[in-house]
Amino acid sequence: MPVPKRKTPRAKTRHRRSHWKSVAPTYASCPQCRQAKLPHTVCQNCGYYGGRQVVEVE
Repeated sequence: MPVPKRKTPRAKTRHRRSHWKSVAPTYASCPQCRQAKLPHTVCQNCGYYGGRQVVEVE
């Protein structure tokens, strides 16, 4: 099994990891109540998804 002869330099490691960025989540507006919500999820404000109420919100 081959083993690396030298330690990987910091520049190479950081260059490889430079694409590991966190991205802010995208939001969509609810068609019923116009509140911001995550796409493809039930609205936490009104409980609607896909044009019909699926969760009872108090």
